[in-house]
Amino acid sequence: MKKLYLLFLVLPLIITSCEITPNAFFYSNKVDANVGEKIFFTNDSYNATGYEWDFGDGSYSTAVNPVHTYNSSGSFQVVLTAFAKRGNTNKAYQTINILMPTTLEVEVLEYYGELPVRNASVILYPTLRDWDAETNMISEAFTNSNGKVVFTNVGEYVYYIDVWEASHNNYTLRDEDVAFIRTQQLVLNKVNRFVAWVDYVSGTKSTTGTRDRTMVIRKLERKLSDK
Repeated sequence: MKKLYLLFLVLPLIITSCEITPNAFFYSNKVDANVGEKIFFTNDSYNATGYEWDFGDGSYSTAVNPVHTYNSSGSFQVVLTAFAKRGNTNKAYQTINILMPTTLEVEVLEYYGELPVRNASVILYPTLRDWDAETNMISEAFTNSNGKVVFTNVGEYVYYIDVWEASHNNYTLRDEDVAFIRTQQLVLNKVNRFVAWVDYVSGTKSTTGTRDRTMVIRKLERKLSDK
């Protein structure tokens, strides 16, 4: 009887010691990513029945293999908590570095009055030859009320800027100095800024200067048809 009594005392300890302990482990497809870029997390935990992810930016998930994006730059510690059936837990950690995408902010200003030009077409070209021939356009966008437009996720290259608006363009300035339309090489994962100076024109190409008139008129006709 005494042995049976001792067995009843020891049995709970044996059961408790045999409870399954989860082992949390995960990895991601990226440890360095840009703002807004999707990051895929793969859960390799075992002996677990549930999970909680803390992405370090105030966001959480209970998915097994979540996908997450960050809306700001910085370093974030991701914590995966794995739960066992009886409440045991285990945690795994990883640091994710989120970088600003390479960005080009173009501000279009009238050369003499230094006034912002709104609703101007701004086109990025990879080379001067492409700028002249209007080939291999990379991207086009239009300035806001402050005369600014932002291109995100661009490469760390030099760009040639074509600007056109009904009463403004940078065609004559390009002939005076190509630096008026050429950016510096962009810095990776930074906000790069460029002022695109433009001349005021009366709306007819004959007032824009003495540059290659055929190419200038072709630019104007294309842009008028786009409008």
